Amino acid sequence: MPEVPVVSLADAPGERRSWDRPVAVVYLWSIVELLLVTNPWQISSSLRVRALRWFGADIGDHVTFRPRTRVRFPWKLHIGANSWIGEGVWFHNQDHVHIGHDVVISQETFLTTGSHAHRHDMSLITRPIRIDDGVWVTSRCIVLGGTHMGRSSLARPMSRVSGDVPPNTVVDGVPALPVGTRFPAEDRRHRR
Repeated sequence: MPEVPVVSLADAPGERRSWDRPVAVVYLWSIVELLLVTNPWQISSSLRVRALRWFGADIGDHVTFRPRTRVRFPWKLHIGANSWIGEGVWFHNQDHVHIGHDVVISQETFLTTGSHAHRHDMSLITRPIRIDDGVWVTSRCIVLGGTHMGRSSLARPMSRVSGDVPPNTVVDGVPALPVGTRFPAEDRRHRR
């Protein structure tokens, strides 16, 4: 039987190609993130938003950021107006994350745009995430790179979301599969 290979991590390329900023900016962001964004105290949400914007995040008006949020690279984060980011949400965004308006990303959800070439050299592979207007990603979900969640779709708690989720679709499970619609047709007539 042939020997099963092992990828040499000593030879693996690093993640720095995803930084898009000088090393000093990335390190300075790490300090600001720790003090103002990841901070567990209930400090001002607007202070968190200002810190993120100062480092290049594109964040609309009236966005709420709860404590313990993590953002790997704020210059790759785009959030529309009136969205809520729950406590402990982690944006591991080595590629861009685009979030529409009136979106809820609930507690301890993990959004990651990166993975590795696991059969080759463990080099970084990134794909953006797009979450359209009105989506609700409920608590402790995982949203993987390459995901596109359509308008007003919903991911139930602890789902692992990848690929395309059609508008108004409720998904659940690991992997997340369609289990229904969020707004039945008769409801949609009254919500316009």
